[in-house]
Amino acid sequence: MTSIQIVEVGPRDGLQNEPDVVGTADKLKMIGRMIDAGARRMEVASFVHPLRVPQMADAEAVIAGLPDRCDVSYIGLTLNKRGVLRALATREGGRRGVDEIGCVIVASDTFGQKNQGQSVAEAITESQGMIRFAKDNGLIAQVTISAAFGCPFEGDVPPQRIVDIAKAVLEAGPAEIALADTIGVGVPAQVTDLFGRLRAFVPDDVRLRAHFHNTRGTGIANAWAALQAGVTVLDSSLGGLGGCPFAPKATGNIATEELIYLAQQSQIEHGINLDAVIAANRWMASLLGRELPSLVARAAA
Repeated sequence: MTSIQIVEVGPRDGLQNEPDVVGTADKLKMIGRMIDAGARRMEVASFVHPLRVPQMADAEAVIAGLPDRCDVSYIGLTLNKRGVLRALATREGGRRGVDEIGCVIVASDTFGQKNQGQSVAEAITESQGMIRFAKDNGLIAQVTISAAFGCPFEGDVPPQRIVDIAKAVLEAGPAEIALADTIGVGVPAQVTDLFGRLRAFVPDDVRLRAHFHNTRGTGIANAWAALQAGVTVLDSSLGGLGGCPFAPKATGNIATEELIYLAQQSQIEHGINLDAVIAANRWMASLLGRELPSLVARAAA
């Protein structure tokens, strides 16, 4: 492997669990800093009910203020068709809006009901329709299988369930399928196994992406296992921010700083300037009033 794509999810997944609402202007500064650092694909907002995730209540305002960069792809998270309609509305009147929508299928019924009011079967059906609808209307559509490595309520998730979900959603033609360790319980052996199972049937023109949280300290090891399994797209969050409002004790995503360091020390191209990301970390820490989790940023102090 000579290069990977890093998807910066800090503006959405990184901020969604923050107890104090970060203002629209500061979200746009965060996004701008990461673009300046070299990020070229970013999850910038989620189209969810503001009472469920107050931090994302300004999704449309954030998107309206995004830099109109042809070299950057902006992703909006959607949980139902209403979310896709909101994403499409950001492009009305010749506006840039979002480029991609990300669907979510939670791999357990209990967590799925808490996260988005859907069973696994309902989420599959909903996502299939969303993907087709989004594609018909000019959006790139991708899907994340959440809690793929374990559920906070049901425990272990059978690998065959992940395979079955992926096969079902493939019928709708997503551009990408991501496996997410939403609560940070996975270990490298699981990563190797699950991505190996998917690679056996997912066609080469559908990208595989990995999304890890670092709740139990295995996040960056899991990222390396994913790279060794041939995954070339990985999510990370500035400073290691993150968490899920509906998953008890889930902590942040793997830090963008850690993923950059891992890649560049392994002679893997990634396109993002580590020093600029560390500077963005310092700025965000000042804004939030606390040090961020990233160990690479702390080591650089």
